[in-house]
Amino acid sequence: MRMRKKKNLDTRLAACAAVMAEDPAAHRGAWRTLFGNENPVHLEIGCGKGRFILEMAKRHPEVNFVAIEREEGALIMATERAMQENLSNLRFLSFDAAALAEIFAPSEVDRIYLNFSDPWPPNRQRRRRLTHADYLDVYDAILKEDGDLCFKTDNQRLFEWSISSICEYGWLVQNISLDLHHSELAAENIMTEYEQKFSEQGFRIYRLEARRRLPQFMDRRRPAHRP
Repeated sequence: MRMRKKKNLDTRLAACAAVMAEDPAAHRGAWRTLFGNENPVHLEIGCGKGRFILEMAKRHPEVNFVAIEREEGALIMATERAMQENLSNLRFLSFDAAALAEIFAPSEVDRIYLNFSDPWPPNRQRRRRLTHADYLDVYDAILKEDGDLCFKTDNQRLFEWSISSICEYGWLVQNISLDLHHSELAAENIMTEYEQKFSEQGFRIYRLEARRRLPQFMDRRRPAHRP
């Protein structure tokens, strides 16, 4: 469901300039300079209204967080909340995830979060899934050698498909949870807005972590993937 367009959107976004990363391509290779430290950089793709990334930034001041959200109504809610929290280790931007290599240099990102991404129909629009090999190529280009990906969803079919896609790509899938909220990982889990909604409706939450391409795959061509 699309969010209703917020009133005075441009004015409200301008008021949040302190937490927005304007002209993100200008920061390519220099995100740590923007934050003024050498801390790790964690990236959330599709931050929604910002509940997850805001709490992460509060809990982990030793990490620099970058959050991407293309839906402007959600973005303004996230940035206004960030302004209230006065967090110095968090920046937002509106950008296409397929072009992340244009704004992040190789090995510049330590971790990527994908939380409740659109599942997209598996037949005609599977290439739009954020765990498709096309996107894994993008992540592979910007993650550190030991960087990782954290993925959460309520969609079992997407989760199973994603495991297959990631494994075929040559990455190591680990710390799989088929019922996150009833696992040992629950204590440290930070819920997104969607996650709380789905959980209250009785849906299971699935989670995995994936490590960058294993050393034995590093010099090989990418395996064949679903088109």
